[in-house]
Amino acid sequence: MLAQYFEKIAKELSIRPNQVANTAELLKGGASIPFIARYRKEYTDSLDEQEIMHIRDRIEQMEALHKRRESILHSIEEQGKLDDELRNQIMRALSLSELEDIYLPYRPKRKTRATIAMAKGLEPLAKVLMVQGDGSVEELAEKFVDEKKEVLNVDDALAGARDIIAEWVNERKRARKSMRGLFERSAVIISRIIKGKEEGGQKYKSWFDFSERISSAPSHRILAMFRGEKEAYLRLSVKPDKEEALNILKGIFIIAENQSAEQVRMAVEDAYKRLLQPSMETEMKAAAKERADKKAIEVFVGNVRQLLLAPPLGQKIVMAIDPGFRSGCKVVCLDRQGQLLHNETIYPHPPQNEVKEAIKKIQTLVDAYKTEAIAIGNGTAGRQTEKFIKSMRFRKDVIAVMVNESGASVYSASKVAREEFPDYDVTVRGSVSIGRRLMDPLAELVKIDPKSIGVGQYQHDVNQAALAKSLEDTVSICVNNVGVEVNTASKQLLANVSGVGPSLAGKIISYRDENGAFSSREEFRNVSGFGEKAFEQAAGFLRISDAKNPLDHSAVHPESYSVVNKITRKYKASVEEFMNSADLRKKVQLEDFITDKTGLPTLKDIMEELAKPGRDPREKFDIFEFAAGINNMEDLKEGMQLPGIVTNITAFGAFVDIGVHQDGLVHVSQMSDRYVKDPNEIVSLNQKVEVRVLEVDLNRKRIQLSMKNISSS
Repeated sequence: MLAQYFEKIAKELSIRPNQVANTAELLKGGASIPFIARYRKEYTDSLDEQEIMHIRDRIEQMEALHKRRESILHSIEEQGKLDDELRNQIMRALSLSELEDIYLPYRPKRKTRATIAMAKGLEPLAKVLMVQGDGSVEELAEKFVDEKKEVLNVDDALAGARDIIAEWVNERKRARKSMRGLFERSAVIISRIIKGKEEGGQKYKSWFDFSERISSAPSHRILAMFRGEKEAYLRLSVKPDKEEALNILKGIFIIAENQSAEQVRMAVEDAYKRLLQPSMETEMKAAAKERADKKAIEVFVGNVRQLLLAPPLGQKIVMAIDPGFRSGCKVVCLDRQGQLLHNETIYPHPPQNEVKEAIKKIQTLVDAYKTEAIAIGNGTAGRQTEKFIKSMRFRKDVIAVMVNESGASVYSASKVAREEFPDYDVTVRGSVSIGRRLMDPLAELVKIDPKSIGVGQYQHDVNQAALAKSLEDTVSICVNNVGVEVNTASKQLLANVSGVGPSLAGKIISYRDENGAFSSREEFRNVSGFGEKAFEQAAGFLRISDAKNPLDHSAVHPESYSVVNKITRKYKASVEEFMNSADLRKKVQLEDFITDKTGLPTLKDIMEELAKPGRDPREKFDIFEFAAGINNMEDLKEGMQLPGIVTNITAFGAFVDIGVHQDGLVHVSQMSDRYVKDPNEIVSLNQKVEVRVLEVDLNRKRIQLSMKNISSS
């Protein structure tokens, strides 16, 4: 059975079955996705993380299908109705819907109109009618009139027989397959406002009287309508053309033109209205929701990935400011490791307007702590605080950077923040988070629930289990791709390293606190619980910058140190000399070092690491500045061209911060002169862009922007 799965998955990914089989074996053995992608390329023939995730998820789905298949076989066998033909049908079923269609006639039934009619002894009449022979149906039905069985007359008998036939129609595999195909091809989702809910449901005004083909409806519209239905403002239905549906069913079940055929026709129409149409509607809505969830999760996860991998400023001495008006601006000073050195509050804005005092404090702190950069939160009073800071003169160059503070308040009130700063209030913790986010976005954002960092749209409406799984994968892949400095990393960052997890991360921190900094990767083995499996999975992703062995600061896995030693011995040079000499590295003939376990992919990775040991894959930090004098929506005028930074990407466009406390929307149609299907083709999160103001709606706080017809001046 597994081989059959592997072949199917291989076809989906256009790869070979043995790649799937080898990947499945590694996953079953407890290997993480980042580890397999980085250190087991010979086994998978260099599959990437996305392909490995697809293999894992499809195996899980197929195992669930297999489990359901076994359950159905057991149920039908217990009923004594399982023959070879039925078994073969069940074994050949490739989807859950097909499997359930086969099982439907054998599923234990609750009390239905058909079961009631059968209890009255009307099944033989239904069978006769289904044959659709000539003759009077009244004469046929007369034989089944029985007051003791509550069949009082011919009409009662015929109605009961039609109920039985309707259930047969609903359970016929061919009928369900045909209806499913029709719904998938042409069903329309119809949204209507629930009577009396017009006033409260104004945010769903677009869906008060709306319809479109469900198969092509974009994910954001599907999720918007489903949210309106969940909040009891909208009523949704899914229907194809009724006449077309009935014609298909009649073509399957009507085989004559007589009185019996007329009874069957009536039963078919009843079956469609009462059983098939509602069943298919439920199925189509579930499928549409699943598709919409998948797309929304892809968009959200893509945004999170870009945010996590945003360029870091690096280990600088940072002052961070959480701006505010009445409550003042909370200022903190951090060392190069992000540790809190000092905090206080300044009041440079109304109503206090203590400008001179604030300037003196900031200048004193910059001098005292040798500040190299100032991080300013982009929330309330952010632009005013930026202007205030940039108007000041310092004894040395100090950069000032606006930082997206979405989620900082979530962190500041979290258990993690309380444990880290038990003696400080939420305002201090929030400021620290802003400063650390400038230094290393990844290290700080792993402490926050990704759903709270302000880069999604319908993340609270989608399947939460699927979202959590995708986010967990994304965070893990980002953390491991960058690598983690074990001697400075937080528990939350370490917990996302391949093979570590929260428990072992805590033990690593405890060991570090008790014994001082790690001096080599081999020392990891001294940590309680850091066994061989954990070492295999984690060691290559954990870095030690001051280690005696320079390989301990690289992505070269300790299992490959012997390979590096063979290379250095052959060319009579040290590891350091290889790292410092491109000419020396060019001399290496990689084919000479291929073994059963070490192939060209690993050897190439080793040489790349020797060229740039411990390299950070993230882009270089670049300072961004908003247009001067544009601080509020009231400052905007149609036609203005402004610099902006992409803060969120959705299926229908991108939101851009232009420095006025309200992000503007660049609709997908305004991104390029060509047709754009996916906004990610044009923009990425945190990208610096030039935009033109199309429309400003102060009442609704909406800004429409365009990236078309932008001048280069």
